[in-house]
Amino acid sequence: MEKANNINDAEKLAKQIGVTLRKIRQQRGISIQELADITEVSKLTLGNIERGEANPSLAVIWKIANGLSIPISSLLNEKKEVVLSRKHSGNKVISANEACTLEPMFDVSNYGSSEIHRAFLKPNSEYVPGAHQPGVIEYVTVMSGELIITIENERYHLNKYDSIKFNGDKEHGYINPTSDTTVLHFVMTYMNT
Repeated sequence: MEKANNINDAEKLAKQIGVTLRKIRQQRGISIQELADITEVSKLTLGNIERGEANPSLAVIWKIANGLSIPISSLLNEKKEVVLSRKHSGNKVISANEACTLEPMFDVSNYGSSEIHRAFLKPNSEYVPGAHQPGVIEYVTVMSGELIITIENERYHLNKYDSIKFNGDKEHGYINPTSDTTVLHFVMTYMNT
């Protein structure tokens, strides 16, 4: 039964992302081809996403969000008046290498200027999202475990409850150097464009 729920959740998320992406694209008056050009995601893939026929990876969602200069939670979270966010029960996006599971917690506003995520980094793994759009500031707190974060050529070692703030438009990556899952809390702010 768990697998059936995961399949239904994935289908629901894919449809939600598609509807939201189409709405944003149409509000901005841009074609699928123009969206493909600014996101570096193929026209075919974008069409499949908009129709809810594809469940995009975390890397593809980042490309779309960066190209549109919106938080990824704008594509992932449903709009509700009261939202309760429990671990492992909401929308999830998994990195291509399956090292990192990102759970958007709350959508602060429509295509808002900030977003909040939980992330689970597998033992002895690395997740490298690359640089985000200009103006993104990331605030990361280690809730459990340890984290090595690389920002351009610098490395920072964080322990439980340590936090770091940095410009997300710099090349960066997250490394879990331990044999336990590292749990992270992200707040990301976006410069209004």
